[in-house]
Formats: sequence, structure tokens, C-alpha cells
Amino acid sequence: MCGRFALTAMPEELREVFGVMEAEDFPPRYNIAPTQPILIVRARQNLPPGSNRPMRELMLARWGLIPGWAKDPSKLPLLFNARSETAHEKAAFRAAMRHRRILVPASGFYEWRRSDKGRSGARPFWIRPRQGGIVAFAGLLETYLGADGSEIDTAAVLTTRANATLAPIHDRMPVVIAPDAFSRWLDCKDSEPRDVADLLGPADDDFFERVPVSQAVNKVANDNPDLQARCDDDEAAAEPSPPGEQLSLL
Repeated sequence: MCGRFALTAMPEELREVFGVMEAEDFPPRYNIAPTQPILIVRARQNLPPGSNRPMRELMLARWGLIPGWAKDPSKLPLLFNARSETAHEKAAFRAAMRHRRILVPASGFYEWRRSDKGRSGARPFWIRPRQGGIVAFAGLLETYLGADGSEIDTAAVLTTRANATLAPIHDRMPVVIAPDAFSRWLDCKDSEPRDVADLLGPADDDFFERVPVSQAVNKVANDNPDLQARCDDDEAAAEPSPPGEQLSLL
């Protein structure tokens, strides 16, 4: 699963990697949690034929997808992740998987390895690209229309089985979309879920590296570079596991 991640890239780096003209003034975030705003990349909407404008755009969305048909979101589990293997058939994700596929920029993510001490002993790791830079998670977008007429853009990150690097920590990991597949993944006009199914496997075993970090990351209020510093002490700052460990996934 992916219950916390970070995005610390500068706007110019986002523009270069994703081929967008404008990048939100999004401050470095070291501990992004579900329900918080995240940056996402989508194919630009209603672009006229022959336009020389970038084909993609950055926008903000709430991390935690709310299906368009939901009448009372408070009665739904927090859908911040979606299983890539079944998203195309689940009612909550089916329409977004067909029509609103997105990319979620990240500098890396956090994962917790359970222990025989239960949640209080879960060991956090910072998972980052071995070569550095930005990684793009596969995601889904849904715009929810509230009873008062307000619109909320909401998103979920797709997950897949863990690769050999992540498997000792957790059995799931975010789906990573390579830059040369950005356009194919985002093309919801001419391609259906079955046409991009081959993109939904785990990243290569050597793509990520894992760094043990302090359990200070467990608190959402902690949001600073120190969270990503190596901490080899298993007993460091023992605190409860993050809320994401207790949230429902589909």
C-alpha cells in the first residue's frame, strides 16, 4: 500500500519531467497523508486540434477518492489506494480507470514493516528511487459534486504486488509509470484499461532503495527533511503506527 509519501521537487523540475507549462507553487512536503491536497498530472482537457499548448497539466486534488455516485462520503472507507488488478471492475474506481487516469508525482514514499510488537513496533522505511529524482505513481481522478453544488477533485494511488526490494516490508507497492509511458497511461480517449494493463506491474527490483527512518514520521504534524534521515535504532521514538494502517482499501 502507499499511506504516506513525499514530494520535494522544485516547480522547474516538475515542468521538465512532466512536460507541463505551469507548476503549482507547491511547497516541499515530507509527510503527505490521506485527505491532504496532492499534486496530480492529467491530460489537458478540451485542447483544440493543432494547439501548441502542452498536452498535460498539473492540478491539486484531495488524496482520497470519492466516487461520483456517493451520496454520503462519510459512510465510505477512505479510498486513498486502489488495487490495480481489480480497479477496472470495482464500482468505486471503474469509471475513473476508464476515463480519468492520472500521474501522481512523488519523491518517494514511506512503508511500515510490522513486528511481533503489533502496531507500536511497526518499523518505518523511506522508499526512494535509487537514482534520485521524481517518480510518477499511477493514479485515478474523480470529481465529486457535493450536495451544496461544490466540486471536489479527489484521487487515489494504484498499487500492485511488491517487488523483491519491498517484499520484506510489505506485500504491496505503488504502481510506477515510466516517463516513456506517460502519454499512453494518460490517454483515456483512445485506450481502455486493458490497453494499459501491461503498465501495472511492480517496478524493477533495483529501482527503489529502502532507508530505515525514525518513527517520528508516524505523526502527520511532523513534516520536515529529518523524517528521511537514516535511523538504524529499531526502538527510536516509538509511537503508534500511522492512520493509513487502519484505513480500508479496495
